[in-house]
Amino acid sequence: MRTALPEEAKEKPLEVWFQDEARVGQQGTLARLWARKGTRPRAPKDCRYAWAYIFGAVCPARATGAALVMPYANTGAMSDHLAEIARHVSSGAHAILVVDGAGWHSSRELVVPANITLLTLPPYSPELNPVENIWQFLRQNHLANRVFESYDAIVGACCEAWNALIAIPERVASITSRDWAKVSG
Repeated sequence: MRTALPEEAKEKPLEVWFQDEARVGQQGTLARLWARKGTRPRAPKDCRYAWAYIFGAVCPARATGAALVMPYANTGAMSDHLAEIARHVSSGAHAILVVDGAGWHSSRELVVPANITLLTLPPYSPELNPVENIWQFLRQNHLANRVFESYDAIVGACCEAWNALIAIPERVASITSRDWAKVSG
């Protein structure tokens, strides 16, 4: 892995981070919930089309993350997210950021901070990105079965969900840790 790193990063401690985006909006997500036997709980569904994107990244070894809620998923938003991730990388360390093949992850206009190296996953392999499990957790526990009145309500709910997750580092580590993704000395 060190051969793919920029020369100035080869002697630095490495952190493995995983990144992805999730769209959250008024169309919503329905999730299972507990209900008394014989009852039929209400499941609200909205037909409007406002949404926001959570750009999230996690470092399982440090049980931490960095996120931004953005109106669009594009190169500019990804550049802003990379700058946010760079602020959360340990001082003096270099991050290997695992991303999927979205077009804005490889754009020529993408601004990649000096303390981050991007590593693209193979096509059609979302199971290799533990952030997918973060989205599943957030939808099931914070974002599902809701009707959002406005774009601002969507942004607020996304921020609250992410902050609730990051407030419990053990949960971040348990959801995202993978034996194959650990940096060896």
